[in-house]
Amino acid sequence: MKKDIHPDTYRPVVFEDLASGARFLIGSTVHTNETTSWEDGKEYPKLTVEISSKSHPFYTGEDRTLDKAGRVERFRQRAARKK
Repeated sequence: MKKDIHPDTYRPVVFEDLASGARFLIGSTVHTNETTSWEDGKEYPKLTVEISSKSHPFYTGEDRTLDKAGRVERFRQRAARKK
């Protein structure tokens, strides 16, 4: 890594995915007040994220079905009321 190109606040941070429970140790400058212990026994700052590559459908290949029929029916009911 090149010297003197990263900000002073650059350090390892644990990112924890709420959806899957996966945890990643990545260098970051993000500000956080929480800490957690990592597999090596050291304490690191922790940031909780709602979704990551371990839970996003694009990366997992899982298809999340939405209630499309219900949405269409509600739209038709609103449109019928306005006529």
